[in-house]
Amino acid sequence: MGLLDRFRQSVDRVRAPGGGGATGDARYLDEWVRSHVGVEAYVEPKTTVTDVTVVLVAHDGEWTRRTVGERGAQRLSGRLGIPVYDVRRTGYPQRMRDFDARRRIERKRAMERELRGLGD
Repeated sequence: MGLLDRFRQSVDRVRAPGGGGATGDARYLDEWVRSHVGVEAYVEPKTTVTDVTVVLVAHDGEWTRRTVGERGAQRLSGRLGIPVYDVRRTGYPQRMRDFDARRRIERKRAMERELRGLGD
């Protein structure tokens, strides 16, 4: 077993919370689409470390990423009933970056409040 094999195994364990592999990922994506409004999918290409992945982005910019494989990416639009884009052509939506920026600010403020509370 090589170094990259170990890394790939650790990525596989992180990929599907609660286990379940590809089936678990499909269920997770289905549930995520049902529980969010205005979801669009952005398919990311295969890399040396990961297989084809999809990023689901809701109307408010909240997002999630899961591995889908090449065949899964092709079936995604029909199964989920949402628009699917190739991220290499469209890029990521601005609302996704805005969401991440808001989250960073919220975490920073929470940390500052916590530190102020420790000083009392």
